Amino acid sequence: MHRIETVAALEALYGSPGEASLAKVADQLTQAYRSWIARSRFLVISTVGPEGTDGSPRGDAGPVVEIADARTLLLPDWHGNNRIDTLRNIVRDPRVALMFFVAGSDTVVRVNGTAIVSADPTLTARFEQQGKHPRSVILVTTREVYSQCARALMRAALWTAGDQSEGLPSVGDMLADAKTGFDGASYDAGSAVRAKDSLW
Repeated sequence: MHRIETVAALEALYGSPGEASLAKVADQLTQAYRSWIARSRFLVISTVGPEGTDGSPRGDAGPVVEIADARTLLLPDWHGNNRIDTLRNIVRDPRVALMFFVAGSDTVVRVNGTAIVSADPTLTARFEQQGKHPRSVILVTTREVYSQCARALMRAALWTAGDQSEGLPSVGDMLADAKTGFDGASYDAGSAVRAKDSLW
C-alpha cells in the first residue's frame, strides 16, 4: 500500500515548497487580497466538530462577504435547509477555512482563522435583501490569507469546459436513492418554486 505515516516521509517525497508559496501568506487582508475577496460572490466554508468535518457552499447576489477590517470578514447566513451543520460546528469549535472563487479566474483565495456566530439585530440588518435579513452572521477573524495555486482549476478547465450538467442525477434522484419511498420526482418538480420563494 505504501502508506505514508510521518511528516518526515511526506517532506522527503515532495521536497521543499517554492518561495512564492511561502511569501504569499499574510496574517491579515492586504490591499490585494481585500480587492480580490470583494469581487467574490461564492465561497466554500469548512468547519470541524465532534461528528467530523463539514464543507458548505455560500453564495450571494453581490460580494459573498463584507470586509469589516483587515482581520474581520462578515458572512451572512441566508436561508437554507436548517441543518445548521456549519453553525453548529463553529459554536463548538471556532476553527474555519474559507475558499473564495471568482467566476472566470483560476485563482482561489484562502482564509484560515476562527469564527463566531452572531444574531445581533443591528448586524443582521446590514445584509437586508428584499426586505429580509439573515438569521445570523458569521464573523471570521483571519489568521492566514493566501492565494491558491491555479493548477487545479486549470486542469479542470472549470470556467472554459462548458456546461457538463446534462445527464446528472437530480437532487430528487439522490433523495430517492437515500431514502426508500421518497418521491424524488415531486421534489424536483417543486424545486424551482421553492428556491425562488426562499432565496433570501
